Amino acid sequence: MPKKTIKKTPKAAATVSRKTAASKTGVTKAAARSPVAPRKAPARATGAAAKAADPVLVEGKRAPAFRIPRDDGSTVALKDFAGRKLVLFFYPRAGTPGCTIEANDFSRLAPQFERQGAAVLGVSADPQAALQRFRAKNNLKVALASDETLAMLEAYGVWAEKSLYGKTFMGVVRTTVLIDENGRVVRVWRNVKVPGHAEAVLSTIRDALS
Repeated sequence: MPKKTIKKTPKAAATVSRKTAASKTGVTKAAARSPVAPRKAPARATGAAAKAADPVLVEGKRAPAFRIPRDDGSTVALKDFAGRKLVLFFYPRAGTPGCTIEANDFSRLAPQFERQGAAVLGVSADPQAALQRFRAKNNLKVALASDETLAMLEAYGVWAEKSLYGKTFMGVVRTTVLIDENGRVVRVWRNVKVPGHAEAVLSTIRDALS
C-alpha cells in the first residue's frame, strides 16, 4: 500500500500566516507576552479622581483613626474629638483661590459650628510651615493639619489621580466628612464645589439636631 504524502507548510509561509492572524486580531507578540494590563480610562472626564468615587468611607461606620501635625506645631488626632462632632474638610493646596475661599467660609462660620457642638479641621498635604502662613495671612479661625505622609489622605480615600488641562497627577480631591460624637461617619461630600458648601454642611448639622 503506497505511503501517504504529508504536505509540510514551509516555515516562511507559517510565519507569515501567524503574523497575518495577529494583525487581524490586533494582538502582537509583545502584547501577548506583556504582564501589564491596559490602563483603564478615568471614571470621569471632569478630572474627578476615580479612586475617590470608591466607597472608602461608609456612612454609619467608624472613621479611620489618625494623628497628624497641626499648624501650631502640635499634633491632632481623631480621638481628641471624642464626644464632639467633627467636620473634616480636605482641600488640595493652601493659598490657591478655591482653597482660600473654602477655608475662609468655614472660618467665618466657625462660631456657628461651635454652637452646634462641632469642631472644624482642614487637612491637606501641605507642610506645616505652609499652613502657618496660610492661616496667618487669612486670619483663619479653624485649625489646619498637615499629612505629608499621605497616610490619612489615603485612608479617607481623598488622595487620588486627577487631571487638569489634559495632564494627570496625584492630589487631594476636595472632600468633606462629617463625623459624629462616637467617631462614626455621618455624611460624606465628594468632589465639593466651594460656593455655599460650608453653609450646606452647617445646615446638615442643624437639621440632624432639630
